[in-house]
Amino acid sequence: MLKNAPKFYEVAKRIVEITEDCILVAHNSSFDYRILKTEFKRLGFPFKRKTLCTVELSQQLIPDMASYSLGKLTRALGIPMSDRHRANGDAMATVKLFKMLLNKDLDKVIVKDAIKIEKKSNIATNLKDIIEELPSDTGVYYIHNANGEIIYIGKSNNIRKRIIQHFTGTNSKSKKIQKLVSTVTYEKTGSELAALLKESAEIKANKPIFNRALRRTVFTHALYSSTDKNGYVNLFIDKSNREENPITTFSNRASAKHFMFKAAEDFNLCQKLTDLYDTKTSCFKYEVKECLGACINEEPIESYNERVNTLIEKFSYANKDMLIIDKGRSIEEKSVFLIENGIFKGMGFFDLNHQINNRAILASLITPMENNRDTQHIIQSYMRRNKRLKIIDLK
Repeated sequence: MLKNAPKFYEVAKRIVEITEDCILVAHNSSFDYRILKTEFKRLGFPFKRKTLCTVELSQQLIPDMASYSLGKLTRALGIPMSDRHRANGDAMATVKLFKMLLNKDLDKVIVKDAIKIEKKSNIATNLKDIIEELPSDTGVYYIHNANGEIIYIGKSNNIRKRIIQHFTGTNSKSKKIQKLVSTVTYEKTGSELAALLKESAEIKANKPIFNRALRRTVFTHALYSSTDKNGYVNLFIDKSNREENPITTFSNRASAKHFMFKAAEDFNLCQKLTDLYDTKTSCFKYEVKECLGACINEEPIESYNERVNTLIEKFSYANKDMLIIDKGRSIEEKSVFLIENGIFKGMGFFDLNHQINNRAILASLITPMENNRDTQHIIQSYMRRNKRLKIIDLK
């Protein structure tokens, strides 16, 4: 889409003209305004405008919405939206949202209080210089002190934005980082999964002083299975300090329970046999005719266990040989993650023309990485969250 688009300097004069004496209205205006300022700064032009943020206005004038993202907010308010995530579609939706907010603003909050005049930056000059060199890409970043030692490692889908948060944060850790930071280095990964795995491995290897919280295991609960005396496969959530190999793991009990309720729904499993309903007789869903009766031995064992095993097969990669394909660092490449016999072997990047299901080619592409409980959790939870990941079974 951008291949034949004009360069910023070619449209900069027109942007100045159409925004002269105007207030910039945007959904999360601080992001758009910062981009404009950065581009104009590269041209040596001091671009300053007043701004209004429809996210903040919506939170104030339409409280208690489930989400304030533009897509979800416009859907909830019945605002039609076309060309989602395209400049024109998002802009038109923001116009309609802003008109609705103006109508709701009986106390004239927008005119009196909400317009933001740019404040002088409170970021120190040396920190600004560091930010200028950072990309707005997905990857892992390393914060170094004056001796070059790594004091913090993180991952982000927008490295520059995350570092700005570190440099403007007011909590104890942020202030210490601001005081000690000398340089920030980074590695682009394109894929968030690659960034998560690399972050975990780098923290374990380098043990930075401000990553203490991440040295702990990144999950607390897991999903296990057992077979009861009647032959039905039971599923249950438990703390992850058990010695058995779990089906999949979770960051906390709440996310585990949420997963289990949805899985029971999706695979039509009995609430009693998934540890969601404590009873000695039939489960609640049986009473409302939504359970086939495994809880009271009515459903054939084979048919019930077949559905349970389908769930286990979907959410565990034990004994599997497969590739996970995700975004690359550029349009021309993808990232690849190799699982052999249920063990994570490593990751790499490949050109779209490569035949990556060839094991010899794979061996040259993959950078070996340690397989441990944390990497297994990271991969499984990422696969649960990203339904459209491409998975290739290796023969």
